[in-house]
Amino acid sequence: MHNFDLNKFQIEIQERKKFIDSCLTGCLEQIDAYPVIIHQAMHYAVFNGGKRLRPMLVMEGAVLAGGDREWVIPTACALEMIHSYSLVHDDLPAMDDDDFRRGKPTCHKVFGEDIAILTGDALLTAAFELITHNAGIAPIKAEQVLQVIKEVSKAAGSRGMIGGQVIDLQSEGQKIEFTTLQTLHSLKTGELFRAALRAGAVLGGMNSSGLEKITAYAHSFGLLFQITDDLLDVRGDEGLMGKPVGSDVKNLKTTYPSLIGIERTEEIARKKVDECLSSLEYFGPEADFLRQLAWFTLVRNN
Repeated sequence: MHNFDLNKFQIEIQERKKFIDSCLTGCLEQIDAYPVIIHQAMHYAVFNGGKRLRPMLVMEGAVLAGGDREWVIPTACALEMIHSYSLVHDDLPAMDDDDFRRGKPTCHKVFGEDIAILTGDALLTAAFELITHNAGIAPIKAEQVLQVIKEVSKAAGSRGMIGGQVIDLQSEGQKIEFTTLQTLHSLKTGELFRAALRAGAVLGGMNSSGLEKITAYAHSFGLLFQITDDLLDVRGDEGLMGKPVGSDVKNLKTTYPSLIGIERTEEIARKKVDECLSSLEYFGPEADFLRQLAWFTLVRNN
């Protein structure tokens, strides 16, 4: 992948993001539906400048399986809604207590804590309703949708994202082991990435060997994403990131750089890219987007 063209890939990411944003507009309840405030807050939470990586992974999984990204739009949008809900709750005063996300006031700052809590609940609930819509899109079968619901709900729950969040909260102000840090990130960030890529692949009808390979990719990618996130918190550009740099230190969180130093963290990040690439050797050029995504994550600035 020495022919990685950053500018070209950034254009590609932007185009995919635009497509996903238009899909999300179609999948969300109308912004003026009654009661208006909750639907306004849901739109605000979803359209806050997110990268849309999870829906991209759903669509990519379907394409890798020989399917079409159009088939999996409902599930792709559902994964983004779950991610958006987690951020709304993450920002609450009882959690990370953040006033800004991506340069905009957080949901509870705009709509109040009560509506922000309900916004997260509403997005999570709506996501599963949306996944069921995938059963009506040929050639997807109801059993495939059932498997996706099972995997996504596990990834978002107490043995996945919520579990990671709990470990994160309990670890504040404590020095935690390296293995605990990895578990925290695998659960908090990695599980939803894994569920996203697998969901698309399952709906696209991928065989078990292919599923095994993309599962390995998603595991490495989730850790790579979190490691680079930790690095950006130490040396990122506030203007590009849209949130204060150094918030992990402020919240007394153990991060990769604080535990093992910047140099060793960068080494591990490069190793994760290698792991991502080797798990994709099973595939041909159809997996190039995922290969480039790993490189891009290593060099990203927000």
